[in-house]
Amino acid sequence: MDFEKLNQMLVDWTGEIDGFMYTYILVILLVFVGIYFTIRTKGVQIRYIKDMFTQLTEKKHVEGEKSISSFQALMVSTASRVGTGNIAGIATAVATGGPGAIFWMWLMALIGAASAFIESTLAQIYKIRGKEGEFRGGPAYYIQQGLGQRWLGIIFAWALILCFAFGFNGLQAFNMTSALEYYIPDYASNGTAIGVGIVLIVFTAFVIFGGAKRISIITSIIVPIMAIAYIVVAVWTTVANIGELPAVFGTIFQSAFNFQSIAGGFAGSVVMLGIKRGLFSNEAGMGSAPNAAATASVSHPVKQGLVQSLSVYIDTLLICTCSAMMVMIFWVQDPALAASLNGMPLVQMAVNNSIGEIGIHFITFAIFAFAFSSLIGNYFYAETNFRYIFKHTKWGMVVFRVLCLAAIFYGCVNSFDLAWNLADIFMGFMAIINLVAILLLGKWALAALDDYTRQRKEGKDPVFLASSVPGMPACECWTTADLPDYGDNPVGEYIEEAASFEVEGLK
Repeated sequence: MDFEKLNQMLVDWTGEIDGFMYTYILVILLVFVGIYFTIRTKGVQIRYIKDMFTQLTEKKHVEGEKSISSFQALMVSTASRVGTGNIAGIATAVATGGPGAIFWMWLMALIGAASAFIESTLAQIYKIRGKEGEFRGGPAYYIQQGLGQRWLGIIFAWALILCFAFGFNGLQAFNMTSALEYYIPDYASNGTAIGVGIVLIVFTAFVIFGGAKRISIITSIIVPIMAIAYIVVAVWTTVANIGELPAVFGTIFQSAFNFQSIAGGFAGSVVMLGIKRGLFSNEAGMGSAPNAAATASVSHPVKQGLVQSLSVYIDTLLICTCSAMMVMIFWVQDPALAASLNGMPLVQMAVNNSIGEIGIHFITFAIFAFAFSSLIGNYFYAETNFRYIFKHTKWGMVVFRVLCLAAIFYGCVNSFDLAWNLADIFMGFMAIINLVAILLLGKWALAALDDYTRQRKEGKDPVFLASSVPGMPACECWTTADLPDYGDNPVGEYIEEAASFEVEGLK
């Protein structure tokens, strides 16, 4: 049997499924859900921007050996969201669909932030507490507790594990090693890729065998450092070429509203590519970030919902825009050369154009940093869902971690075309399941938002009690046992208020 021909056939076949699922089902569903919850929450992702930042400094609500803070949970989710796609993905969208894709990317970030708020608030409401004080949760957990469908939660969990632990992590590893091609043209065949793979799995093993606490600490260090460094380079590039900005924005908006081009083929148009880049880069509504959101120890579910909306902005409006500005400045200065490039080479030449050859070295470093943080964030999501399926399996967890490390090593030394398509398909399945679930359960997140808004108007630091929402399906946390004394808002007073309070829309 010709395995090369068989592999190509599978790549083509899965590519068609992937393209159909995303173009005609998933993008439409993601946009609909984002707009729906933007309306239902009255634009919570805009109204409460100030609160998104103030909640970052909140200390742990309930102390535990392995519980993590709101900021650490933000860094875990941002670590997974911010990957090589934020660098090469933007360049690919611009090269394939045109500069206008950037505008639609920005718009979808604003809309998608509402979906991110709902799913992360639900993850907080239906989180559970582990033996060592850590919190776990996510779509699988709120599907089981809120909808009473554990079988569907298991399907979601398996789809996420296959997508993130074995698909996306292999791809991130491949992108890391392929960034060395500029320096070592034959890196794939001279043993360099194997060496990188060994080093990478050693570093990854150190983090993932340390558990959620170590993962959150590592990501809370790597993510801010790499993001700040990348932003500094982008801002320097923009300021140094500030005279090009009118042409940059003019090109973006002209391309974004080129309706003749859009009508000629919507599936591959600048609008569709911008929507894909915006939504799939920040993963809003896809069901991945809620796994990190659930781990935070906060006094009210809405607080982490707002923080996770901020993560969408960090990913798309900040990091992706940095990539976009560097690419677009190069685009207007040398359109012929820029149009001939795609992906990573386009980014490398764009940075080289602005700050010289050192820019190529910086991008290589950024690829390694972004990809490693994604490896850690993706693994964290997978572990959460593995624990959901197999609740008490110490040796099973060891085997699972070893298999995850093997997938990373395999990604360093092999092309992942088939794995990319399969990962996209699995992510499509999990996203469809999650979007339907949050549409059905969204009223409880909206009720929690009403409760949060009421307490904020009363000048209180919001504290949530599940019994304050009539009819809410039972959840493990958010009982009186979880509530410490909050000074001006003591528990006794809060419980008395909650007993007589009826959430708007659920009377």
